[in-house]
Amino acid sequence: MADLCVRAPAKINLHLEVLGLRPDGFHELAMVMQSIELADTLRLRPTADARIGLRCDRADLPTDGSNLIVRAGELLRARSGFSELGAEIVLEKRIPIGAGLAGGSSNGAAALVGLNALWGLGFDAETLQTMAAELGSDMPFCLDGGTQLCFGRGERLEPVEQAEPLGLAVLLIKHPEVSVSTPWAYGRCKAMRGDFYLQSEHDFEQRRQVLRQGPLLQALHQGAALPALRNDLQAVVEPEVESVRQGLALLRQAEGPLAVAMSGSGPSLFALFAGLAEAQAAHAGLATQLEQAGFEAWCCGFSNRGVSLEA
Repeated sequence: MADLCVRAPAKINLHLEVLGLRPDGFHELAMVMQSIELADTLRLRPTADARIGLRCDRADLPTDGSNLIVRAGELLRARSGFSELGAEIVLEKRIPIGAGLAGGSSNGAAALVGLNALWGLGFDAETLQTMAAELGSDMPFCLDGGTQLCFGRGERLEPVEQAEPLGLAVLLIKHPEVSVSTPWAYGRCKAMRGDFYLQSEHDFEQRRQVLRQGPLLQALHQGAALPALRNDLQAVVEPEVESVRQGLALLRQAEGPLAVAMSGSGPSLFALFAGLAEAQAAHAGLATQLEQAGFEAWCCGFSNRGVSLEA
């Protein structure tokens, strides 16, 4: 049987606002997430040995039960009631690991979509979304993708209506030897900004409404000039991680960026441009400096979809 292929795109945060703490101990967030064309590929083949085997072209990525691909497969199989189901999965990585780009979450979401099709289970989109939310905060977004408001832990989604697909593109950079712990970043945020956290659902909803009606959403909808992007985690990570400071400074030197920011908890950084040609030209202008500083770089467009089965 031919392999079934699933495309798993990365995301960036166009807005990340930490509102406060939830009763479950997680942070309450207000975000705008955007899928980009940088993507991993999962190749799946069915087996009948009740084993979910995972191989990857990156030796430094765990392929055991800690990987979200395996966990997603195990959850899907358990919900199906068919304990004999198995699969061989090969992951081809392009999204950098531990980068704040939701690569692991997108891989897990791709496993849900791919194995649901491979095993002929017929779970609908709503059921897959519920499973995704159980596995990780970013996974529901990764299923649907595009441009979305993300609230709660990130699992409450509201699509952003646009007059036409965005033609924006991104120059993305990351130092391969640098990682940022997401729990550490949120812990630092709480220590530094906790006195200013909102306390009630009423206050949370007011901030959500401000974001819904704010200049970023207007710019995305109308094609207007982008405002400065907000990432509350950048404010605590940038002072303490040299590569983040250095990378942001380099991107700000580029020709013609519409905005420059960190994605998620970092350490990936990006500059937005009016189109792919502009992003590629900016990359060419910075290539020597980026290479000397040890950064890897990618240019790609925005994407209007999340994980998808490939023909």
